[in-house]
Amino acid sequence: MSGKAVVTCALNGVLTDPKQHHVPVTPEEMAREAKAAFEAGASVMHVHLRQQEPGKGHLPSWDVQISRDIQQAIREACPGVVINHTTGVVGPNYAGALDCVRQTKPEMAACNAGSLNYLKVKADNTWAWPPHLFDNPPDKIQKYLEAMRDAGALPEFECFDVGIVRSVAMYRATGMYAGPLDYNFVMGVASGMPADPELLPILLKLKLKDASWSVTAIGRAEIWPLHQRCAELGGHLRTGLEDTFYRPDGSKVTSNGQLIESIVACARKAGRDIASPSEARAILKIRAH
Repeated sequence: MSGKAVVTCALNGVLTDPKQHHVPVTPEEMAREAKAAFEAGASVMHVHLRQQEPGKGHLPSWDVQISRDIQQAIREACPGVVINHTTGVVGPNYAGALDCVRQTKPEMAACNAGSLNYLKVKADNTWAWPPHLFDNPPDKIQKYLEAMRDAGALPEFECFDVGIVRSVAMYRATGMYAGPLDYNFVMGVASGMPADPELLPILLKLKLKDASWSVTAIGRAEIWPLHQRCAELGGHLRTGLEDTFYRPDGSKVTSNGQLIESIVACARKAGRDIASPSEARAILKIRAH
């Protein structure tokens, strides 16, 4: 089977409300959840920043000091861990995200690789949220790539749709990016790629051959066959409270650690071992800081 699996835990996300779900917000909470995920087998922690004032934990933040505090707390709890920093911003004002990457120098950072109409319809046929464009035009992507290069961070190219997967090769061809390639196929957003295992062979044909890849599967219990197929085809694995609250049996979790246990079981079932943090750095070609 294809090598060791790098396991990423997406600790909290941007849409999850701590009043409704057990998502971590403070550095202490982030460190505790990261430790549970780390002990279950995750070597990469994908972090989002939230406002720290009481009652504001559902709101995003781009405060560089909050980023530093959260990263430090996670690193102390999880020796050798790899930090993967969020960068996603709707609209033209994304200087805060660039500052966080440049000043805190995470090992990895999400690089949203194309634009998507971000839509979802509820059961009563009304919009789940106001329809909007998650805008990632090439000039914006270029600025993110420059910030990641300056920080020595590996871009994780987030691909929400098939055309975005194809675009990554163009970024390489035109010289926008020249380093190691890592794709993240984001599947399960209602207006993007579905969480369908049968789509994976097509995506693998479209990615550049030398690139590592993983799947972000968004949904409930129905996402787990996709994770299993990803493990069987040699992809790296990601889950966490950003992506789902549900185990394969449909039961709801209270911690990231429970989700990481389930995804590690997918890797084991596919005959693969789990990469340690140092092995993850080598597999993903992360530069030493």
